Amino acid sequence: MYYIGLDIHKKTISYCIKDLSGKVFGEGEVAATRADVDRWMRDLPQPWTVAMEATLFTGWVYDQLRPQAAAAKVAHPLMLRAIAAAKKKNDRVDAAKIADCLRCDFLPECYMASSATRERRRTLRYRNLMVRQLTQLKNKMAGLLMEAGVSYNKAKLHQPGYFTELLATNQEIDKSLQPLLRLNREMLVRLEKTERGLLKALTRDGQLAERVKRLMSIPGIGPVTALTWVLEVGDVTRMTSVKDAISYCGLCGAERSSAGVAQRTPLSKQRNPHLQTVLVEAAKLAPRWNADLALVYEKEKQKGNHNRATLAVARKLVAYLLAVDRGQRNFVVKTEAAEKQQSAA
Repeated sequence: MYYIGLDIHKKTISYCIKDLSGKVFGEGEVAATRADVDRWMRDLPQPWTVAMEATLFTGWVYDQLRPQAAAAKVAHPLMLRAIAAAKKKNDRVDAAKIADCLRCDFLPECYMASSATRERRRTLRYRNLMVRQLTQLKNKMAGLLMEAGVSYNKAKLHQPGYFTELLATNQEIDKSLQPLLRLNREMLVRLEKTERGLLKALTRDGQLAERVKRLMSIPGIGPVTALTWVLEVGDVTRMTSVKDAISYCGLCGAERSSAGVAQRTPLSKQRNPHLQTVLVEAAKLAPRWNADLALVYEKEKQKGNHNRATLAVARKLVAYLLAVDRGQRNFVVKTEAAEKQQSAA
């Protein structure tokens, strides 16, 4: 078996090929294109296994190599940096160290979702970007009107009928402002239509629909939160416990303990930011639809911190999501009568 370490960049890929004893069989650079990678693979000694660090460019390289490799692995960047720390660092050295970690079975392997899941995840993340841009455009339209001293109805501003009437009848809007407002409105309409189309395509996906429907049985979980959980988590069996899931979602701080003194830092930056954002937003509204979550929120709120109360609700949502997803059954709200009957049995 030959072990290959790759250091992937935008334009080039550095590689190092070693055998089991650690002898270097070959090293160099290849252009970061599909055609060049295919030509490079034809001359590789057989059989071979490959490892690479998780970066923005890892996905397509991984998909390109996996069918031809005996095994393809992706390393966690932070853990790999801790293992392979050295004074001398360049692309050739990094590729050699990745090859050594793979050869010695020290590679801190991370989860790599399937290509289909990554494609759907890309679509959902793009949809979330469009939602943020929609908010910016709406705020900009209100800002343009306030800057010019124009009176308007804040609640109706983004309604098509009211906006058309505002431009036609309001004398405070001068001719220089009208083109900007029209352009802003056109971009809003275009983005809203595209955003709805992307979300509808994902919710109607046959491979996701059943799983998303089960998660939406949890009071307070909507289609966006359920979709984000499914696509960001991927294979739910890799979450061994609720604590692991909460840590992955970035809803807890890092622990620093020494000499019997334990300290909790603010929310860790080592998390899935997309999942964290969606869960925190869901936690702000979920207590309205779920009595148990409302109790969790009120209990934490009595301690005097609204943000901690929201985080407590978000952590409870993670526990619900994990239980429903792993159990593959709908969420059931237990009534007092059902609980008494269960305790009697």
